[in-house]
Amino acid sequence: MASSRQMKASKARSYRDEPLNALEAEIAVTALHATGNFSVLRKLNLEREAGFTGKSVEGSKIGLCLDTETTGLNNAEDKIIELGIVAFEFDPVTAEIIRITDRYNGFEDPGRPLPKEIIEITGITDDMVRGQSLDDGQVNRLAGQAAVVIAHNAGFDRKFVEARFPAFAKLKWACSVNQIDWQAERISTRVLEYLLFKFGLFINAHRALDDAEGVLGILLGKLPVSKTSVFKALLDRYEEETTKISAVGAPFDKKDILKQRGYRWSDGSQDGCKAWWISIPTALESDELAWLAREVYSDGSTDRVETGRVNAIDRFSIREQ
Repeated sequence: MASSRQMKASKARSYRDEPLNALEAEIAVTALHATGNFSVLRKLNLEREAGFTGKSVEGSKIGLCLDTETTGLNNAEDKIIELGIVAFEFDPVTAEIIRITDRYNGFEDPGRPLPKEIIEITGITDDMVRGQSLDDGQVNRLAGQAAVVIAHNAGFDRKFVEARFPAFAKLKWACSVNQIDWQAERISTRVLEYLLFKFGLFINAHRALDDAEGVLGILLGKLPVSKTSVFKALLDRYEEETTKISAVGAPFDKKDILKQRGYRWSDGSQDGCKAWWISIPTALESDELAWLAREVYSDGSTDRVETGRVNAIDRFSIREQ
């Protein structure tokens, strides 16, 4: 007769060989978290997320979370090879997300072999895109429903999408990278995979639909410091008018203080001017010009500074340059 210890060992082996059911998995995760020594990530599954309210709201609107995979970084030369869109209904007053209303995912043949590095990053191959075309009718239908388009780094995706689908040029865009103050929430890195990690989630990154769903997954969460809904924080900011200030001719030895203040360098290759630049709320424009006159330009003049005001319809597009 088998000993009690042998029976327990046999049961343990049998238990380990079988997948955990949902309840057992939750118990295991809770136990691991309770030790304080583990952090467990859960694969994002929007069908099981608790953040959707599911209730009908008068005056609700449709938002699109969108992502592209492309042959490269230059929107003037490179092409979309995959497009992913998740459409969702939301309450524009409370910023509650109600439900997913549609999805789209498609490939497009760029007409030339894919660069090796793109294949390595995305897992998309020449065979996968060969002869494929994006569905213009379905994509334009989704664009026609949308009150706002959200991308993680909209300054990249918008230029590619508008070149392929001009209907998106008429829409308001928002960016989950630049229009949420992640630093104030003590999150220093804005990469999508890292943000998902901070919310206890992971996805199959660098595929268009997975990344689009990842953005929606973040929007369903709450910010760790302010406890504000991520989507509400985005809605509160995306429509504000901003001013792009380009510090043309700023002395080289001022680059460090410009960087510390949040300025970024543009080499002018994307049709903008060659300068350090920053985008700020228009209400702060005069204060920023005064700072440049005082801290950057030795003659106290900002005559060389270029400014341009931008709204949500033009922001992140080539028209913002």
